[in-house]
Amino acid sequence: MLSSAASLDTGKKALYRMLIPLFDEDTGLLVLAGKGDTAIDCFEVSASEPFFSQVSHCLTDTSTRGAAAVPKAALDVLSCEVMRVLQLTDGCIVPISYQVPRKNSNQEFHEDLYPDTVGTTPAMSAEEWWEGGNKQVEKVSLNPDKQHKTKAAPAKKKEPASGGSKEDPARGCSTSSSPLSTPSSSAAASRSPSSASGLSSSFLPSPSPGPSPSARPIQSMLGQTSKLRHIQGAVMHRTTHITNLRGLNLTTPGESNGFCVNRQRVAVPLAISGGQIAICERSQPGRLPDTALPTIQNSVNVVDLSWDPFDPHRLAVAGDDAKIRVWQVPEGGLKETLTEPEVLLQGHTEKIYSIEFHPLASGILASSSYDLTVRLWNLEAEEQVKLLTGHQDQIFCMAWSPDGKLLATVCKDGKVRIYEPRKSTAPVQEGTGPEGHRGARVVWVCEGKYLLVSGFDSRSERRLSLYSAGSLSSGAIAATNIDTSPSTLIPFYDPDTSVVILTAKGDTRVHIYEIAAEEPYFMECSSFNSPEPHKGLAFLPKSECNVRDVEIAVGLMLTKTAVEPVAFRVPRVKKEFFQDDLYTDTAVCWEPALTAASWLSGSNGQHKKISLKPADMTPLSEAPKEAPVRKYLPSSVYLEEKTDEQKKDELLSAMVSKLGNMDDPLPQDSFEGVDEDEWDD
Repeated sequence: MLSSAASLDTGKKALYRMLIPLFDEDTGLLVLAGKGDTAIDCFEVSASEPFFSQVSHCLTDTSTRGAAAVPKAALDVLSCEVMRVLQLTDGCIVPISYQVPRKNSNQEFHEDLYPDTVGTTPAMSAEEWWEGGNKQVEKVSLNPDKQHKTKAAPAKKKEPASGGSKEDPARGCSTSSSPLSTPSSSAAASRSPSSASGLSSSFLPSPSPGPSPSARPIQSMLGQTSKLRHIQGAVMHRTTHITNLRGLNLTTPGESNGFCVNRQRVAVPLAISGGQIAICERSQPGRLPDTALPTIQNSVNVVDLSWDPFDPHRLAVAGDDAKIRVWQVPEGGLKETLTEPEVLLQGHTEKIYSIEFHPLASGILASSSYDLTVRLWNLEAEEQVKLLTGHQDQIFCMAWSPDGKLLATVCKDGKVRIYEPRKSTAPVQEGTGPEGHRGARVVWVCEGKYLLVSGFDSRSERRLSLYSAGSLSSGAIAATNIDTSPSTLIPFYDPDTSVVILTAKGDTRVHIYEIAAEEPYFMECSSFNSPEPHKGLAFLPKSECNVRDVEIAVGLMLTKTAVEPVAFRVPRVKKEFFQDDLYTDTAVCWEPALTAASWLSGSNGQHKKISLKPADMTPLSEAPKEAPVRKYLPSSVYLEEKTDEQKKDELLSAMVSKLGNMDDPLPQDSFEGVDEDEWDD
């Protein structure tokens, strides 16, 4: 234990926490990690005053639950790493490296930093120690050249020829087969300033990830990070809001998003008898009148609603009477109440859960119902064309694949299924879904090769799971827990950036992740918090993004009384250039690639793509290269001794540059005066 006379000056809170001391006798470094703290301090201990001098203050992202020092033999001595500490947090293990900067780092071994250290070969047996033996453990050199000359102990088990890593059965994760082969974090950003002794602490990158999903929290924390991690969400100016919405229906089922939007208008269910729906024009923001608005009278309570992606005037509405009504909104919005739908679809025998338009073929609509079936409808022919079976319980969600060939469902019976509707009415693949039965959503990601499922685990924590679309039966390849809340997270996926934005009805926080097809799979980005709980968040096509302001997604947030646009922007320095690394050619998802008849007959298609680059913007990749600007002068400038005469000259030059050249005429000397006869007598 440390005496209070040590005067570490680490703050009063150090008196009320449990400190974990880690001491390296070779360097005299003492690391103190307090349980529950987000800072780890490093001190140099000496036999003379000052006995303790602080050399590093490392701020961590999460609280410390435990700490341990890595053995000296595992250090990267060629990078001048003198100590490495492993921080245990609630969900991961974080390596923190302590390095002494040297000019020839990564080139030669510095003998002064690494005295011979205690080896790993025991000096005596237990019986010898009991009999009074006092042999000391032999010290070894950390010099890699000398280690290669040392005769190695015979291996008990032959390593695989291709094994760059070996499996630790006790931990269930991969470890490096050679401690000196893992480079130190010279590229990692230091989390604390260098001390007077030059020692710096930094977070190490994670080793090559193994295939086990159980290791994912460590890999996602320490491995690859997203270039979009600093994404910022912001509510747009109030002049773009639609306000004074009254009588909203806030009791739509969990399978519904609660409202829907397209590029021209917003459809919001109202809590008025007759299943009425308000239609708001995006081109007419501002305060709605206090008088009654013209609405769509759906006749029955609204269960789910969706705009036709290829016709901004067509709205499909599912009612609790097992019928689907398709409405046609006139150009310019509603001028009078609509009471007669354009199309009425009947076939389900129980209340409908949700409806979903086909992403490529016009006029194809899928619906799921309490009768445990999924039905496909041809709106042009006004008839049912397919009936999909195989579900044993409530269908939480449906999602079409990006190519429109497959339909995925997630069900309360704990299964995730994939259908190929044109070939079979039974699922072609089936796998284990979320453990929780409170609700779930599914979306296709990574060019349709994976399924992302948002659901709950057995402890009712909200959880994201990633499945390979080619092998559902193998289960989730990766998963991450988000938080604890009763509402199901509704995902929106942007295929251009592989970013998924998630929130739930009644939440204030919007979670953002970049999804990758390999480890770490989930790369967390900055989240957005709304001022008050929102009732839904729906997104507009990519063409609505302002690329000059580096917007990658624009959504409309529904509150109790308003619809507010929210922009998600990526902060960039050179905003005058078109950020072509963020804006790949995007799909024209508002135009159909197929007709309903051609898709049903077996034809396939794909959306054409367009560039979002304005004609007057230069791509960032073609921007002129600028010479790097040195932010700080080299240390030689500060260490150089200057004579008094040099200091005087520098001071005089600075004063002259500030006051101006004394030889130059004053401004008033150039002014012209007036003639004598112009003066008043």
